[in-house]
Amino acid sequence: MKNCLIALFFYIGFLVPAWAGALVDLNNATQAQLESVTGIGQVRARAIIDYRSRIGPFKSVDDLKKVTGFGEKTIAKICSELTVGSTRPFKAKTEAGKNS
Repeated sequence: MKNCLIALFFYIGFLVPAWAGALVDLNNATQAQLESVTGIGQVRARAIIDYRSRIGPFKSVDDLKKVTGFGEKTIAKICSELTVGSTRPFKAKTEAGKNS
C-alpha cells in the first residue's frame, strides 16, 4: 500500500508541471491568462488585448514587438510560454463588420 501511494505521488508530481506548462494563446487568452505568464502583468496584458482588438490577431509571437511595452529581450524570455492559435474569432468579427 505504501509503495502504491509513493508511486501515485510521483505520478502526480510529473503531471502537474505538464498542466502548469500549458501555452497561453495570444489570440484567445483572457486578461488573467495573459497575466499568468512570467513577465506579463496587468498593463502588458491589457496592451495585448487592446492591440488584438484594434489590429487583429497575432500571426506569430514575434508580433508582440508591435505592442507597446514589449521588446526583443522581453519576448525572448516569455516566448516559451506563448503560442498563436486560431484566428477564427477575429475573422468572424471582420466578416460580421463587412456584412452590416
